[in-house]
Parts: sequence; structure tokens; C-alpha cells
Amino acid sequence: MIEYRNVRVALLGAGSVGSQVARLLLEHGDELASRAGAGLELVGIAVRDLDAPRDVELPKELFTTDAASLILGADIVVELIGGIEPARTLVLQALQSGADVVTGNKALLATHGPELFAVAEQVGAQLYYEAAVAGAIPIIRPLHDSLAGDRIERIMGIVNGTTNFILDLMDREGSTFEDALATATELGYAEADPTADIEGYDAAQKAAILASLAFHTSVPLAAVHREGITSVTIEQVRAARKAGYVVKILATAERLTDEQGTEGVSARVYPALVPESHPLASVHGAKNAVFVEAEAAGDLMFYGAGAGGVETASAVLGDLVSAARRHVIGGPGIAESTQSALPVFPIGTVRTRYQITLHVTDAPGVLSTVAGVLAKHGVSVETVEQTVATGSNATATLVIGTHLARESDLAATVVALRNEDVVAEVTSVLRVVGA
Repeated sequence: MIEYRNVRVALLGAGSVGSQVARLLLEHGDELASRAGAGLELVGIAVRDLDAPRDVELPKELFTTDAASLILGADIVVELIGGIEPARTLVLQALQSGADVVTGNKALLATHGPELFAVAEQVGAQLYYEAAVAGAIPIIRPLHDSLAGDRIERIMGIVNGTTNFILDLMDREGSTFEDALATATELGYAEADPTADIEGYDAAQKAAILASLAFHTSVPLAAVHREGITSVTIEQVRAARKAGYVVKILATAERLTDEQGTEGVSARVYPALVPESHPLASVHGAKNAVFVEAEAAGDLMFYGAGAGGVETASAVLGDLVSAARRHVIGGPGIAESTQSALPVFPIGTVRTRYQITLHVTDAPGVLSTVAGVLAKHGVSVETVEQTVATGSNATATLVIGTHLARESDLAATVVALRNEDVVAEVTSVLRVVGA
């Protein structure tokens, strides 16, 4: 039997993911040691409350409330507390002690990533974060390593399982947003307070991480344009399907060149119309998927479970094995590549297409007036669908598909349309993917 040296592992947090990481470490220690070339010794689990109920039965002697002392005795620290504090303080302490850190904390990385990576580089430690985006799906390492020699042009991701579950239920079963959210809550996909998911905050954090990694530049969370799904109606979803689209909330990170020829990046989150033929349109339930467009590799799709305790634990353990291998081999950690320092463009510079649905007065010349508003703002019409009004005082419905245009011009067009007397209501505005 091969004798392995031990690498001491400290675990911070024993929630749904942390408890599964601990269980798998204890149950499959010998197998993991053979992969890592070192024994992975779980020396302790730091928690806030020793008596809190756990998803998994774990040895009580492993638990402690003294996270700081536990960190000082570890070679690798796994942070699964979540949130900013005390996670930031503890991760900094771990890195400054020379320990490698494995984290699944998207909020921490999106907010304080540059600070943490800088400290890791200074001391020669390594920060691993595969579990921070898209759960069990391996996307961080492919972008960091496998595609490091390629030029990423665009990433589009369904990176929040709760919102995808809700929109999918609306599309496939005809549920209203409110009913779909209630079902998601009942099944455990949505938290009691679902704001972070349905308002797009969770997806925006992941978009910042993906954009920073893919384009080798620092993309702060504040620079990510964010819109949630609370305004998406069942009527929009039905109309989308009728027109050959599916409504999905996408995290998009894209390389752009502005009108002055300056290259930069854009990161944004919003609901959009995805053509039925696009691979992202077939992502159902609470699944996640990330679609990468690279110059040399072409189109790549990464699909799988975006959440769940044991599923996300798989990504954490993958990073843990990598960290243990690094300890066996020796040498400093590999620094994050953010040397491109590309500017982050505001949402107004993005070129996209809109589908605008209007209720308009049923009178001669209305279509000409609406077309004139679009032309005034430099937006050309690609498609128009009109329904005939019925009954007294009824309005007709116009569904206008635009050609590719600047987001700022399209947004100004919508504002102008709302101020037109012939427009009773702008009932729906959605971007169209595939422009």
C-alpha cells in the first residue's frame, strides 16, 4: 500500500455544500489521496453554531467556532460560508498564512476578487474558485487553462437555476410568474427571500467573475448591467414561443470595439429572447449552461447542475485535489491574468436587437408615426406584426422587431414611443439573442 504525506484541510462552513464536502472527504479519503498524491486530512470544521442541525451526520469532534485558530494549522482552507464578512477576513488570513484557498463564494470574488488574488500572488499561494459559478459545471478551469491560448469573443450563460426554473415553468406549463415563483419556493429552488435570484444579483456576480476571467481584465460588479425577471409576463412568454423564441435570463460577457476603435468588454444580465434553435433554449428546469464563443475553438457548450449541495461539492473537491497536487509538487501559485486591463463599456454602447410590443390607437397613419419615431433615433424596423382591434375604444397591437442598433438608441426609442399620443402603452421590451 502506498504511503502518502498528509495535507491538512480546514473547512469553513457546514451548510448544504460544506457538509457534503466533509462527508465525501471522510468517505472517499483513500481514493482522493490516490488522485492527489497526498492524504487529505480534514482537521476541523469551523461553524457559527455547534448545535445547529446539519444535512449530514459528521464527527462532533471536528467542529469548532474558532475559525482563526483552525486556519493557522491548515495547508488548504475551504471557504463555504458565503457572503462578504467574515468570509473576506478569514480568506485573507488564510492566504497571508501561506495556505491555498478553495472557495465557492461568488459574492466575495465579484466584490473583492482583485484584492484576494493580489494577496495570493504576493505570498505564492493559490485561490481556487470553480464552485463559484454554475455549481458542478466545470467552466472556471476551462477558461483559466484550456482556453488560455484562445481569444474568447463572447460568453452567454444561464447561471441561476431558480430563475431558469421559473421561466421554464412559465414557458412549458403556462404558469404566471407569481405561481412559478411559489412552486420554486415550495420545491426549495427559491429562498424565502428570492431577491438575489429574481432581481439578477446572483447572475451579475457570476457575470463579473466570468468576464474578468475570459477577457483577462478586472470587471467590477458595479460595472455589470443588471435586470431581473420580475417584469416578465406570461403574455411575453407566450408571444415569444409563437415567434420562435424562448425567454431566458442570460449573463453575457462580450468583447466589443466602440465607434472610436477602442477595444473593451461588456458584462450584463437581463431577460432576452433566445431562438428555439440555440442550444441555450433547450436548458430546462433548474439546470445551468454556459455557451462560449472562441475565435479558434468555435462554439462550446457547458451544461449541468448549477446548484445543489452534493453537486457543488464535486467542484469544490476538484479544486481541493488540484490544490493538494500543488502542495506535493511545490512552487508558487499561478497568478490570475488581468494584464489586458480593457475598459468596461456601459450598456449603451452594446449593439443588440429589440422586440417591442405596443398597444396603439386603431387609426390611419399610426404605423407611419411609429416608424418615424424609430427612424428619428437611427433604429430600423426588421419585422412588424399587427393585430386588428375589435370593439369600441379598442387598441391594436404592434410587435416590432428591430435591426441591430446601439442599446442607447434603442432605449431612447422606447422612451419616445411612450410619449407618443398614438401609443396607448409599451407593453413589452425584450432584447433578441443571435444578432
